[in-house]
Amino acid sequence: MSLIFKTAALIGRYQSEGVAESLQAIAAYLAERGLAVLLESETAAAIGRQDLAHAPAEALGTRADVAISVGGDGTMLGIARQLASQGVPLVGINHGRMGFITDIALDHWREALGAVLDGSFRSENRTLLTARVVRDDQTVWEELALNDVVVSRSSRAGMIELQVEVDGAYMYNQRADGLVIATPTGSTAYALSANGPILHPQVSGIVLVPVAPQSLSNRPIVLPDHVSITIRVVEGREPRVAGDMQVFSDLQTGDDIVIQRAPFTARFLHPEGYSYFATLRTKLNWHELPILRKPVPENL
Repeated sequence: MSLIFKTAALIGRYQSEGVAESLQAIAAYLAERGLAVLLESETAAAIGRQDLAHAPAEALGTRADVAISVGGDGTMLGIARQLASQGVPLVGINHGRMGFITDIALDHWREALGAVLDGSFRSENRTLLTARVVRDDQTVWEELALNDVVVSRSSRAGMIELQVEVDGAYMYNQRADGLVIATPTGSTAYALSANGPILHPQVSGIVLVPVAPQSLSNRPIVLPDHVSITIRVVEGREPRVAGDMQVFSDLQTGDDIVIQRAPFTARFLHPEGYSYFATLRTKLNWHELPILRKPVPENL
């Protein structure tokens, strides 16, 4: 039987307890199935398997035709930014806490991963954002984000004031602790904790969610994902910008942060039977019934 995938890149959150053993087992399983296994270099060093083929994260996409992330959502976010532009599909095995985008449970990885390798999977494309900081007409920082771009104040300072334009049209000035610009994937991350809406992954939108805005009437808004969003730092001490809360840059007053949809997507492979709504029910506890409380006696 011909293999759908021939070389699998393996990336793990190796700092977590038990991940090394899981990575070893998955690497052995992949080899048993006839796949060439390529470990991410830092993962290989951390688990003591530098005897196996390994390469830096940025080089995995030129040698692997599928990537398997073992860890939490943060691990998946990091490798997705590295591989998305090369079109390498991603499989997520959850070894973390939430697991919104690492949807294969660790207890069932063998059967689920085996089904994916046999060609029984659902493919899904996820939007990414590009963010670049423009200072005096020069780009001084540029990154990708799968979840969100966050412009915020320093934790030690007061509010930040931001001016927002969409396709060159003035939208508003925003005084708040920060502003979250999220993809549908990121709508269930920081944006959700700031009372933003949940966007289904197939919705072509970008959500702007203010964090603790000064004006209580200020609400999140969903924009079409083909627009260009420019955020100017008007005022604020020690402002900064973050991509996926993993890559950061300090900002200065007058900086413009230009945010657009990336020209490529991240491709996720889910086992058959995957349901986005089941993920929401499980991770957001939508399935739980309200707690019944005993009535308090009136004489207390």
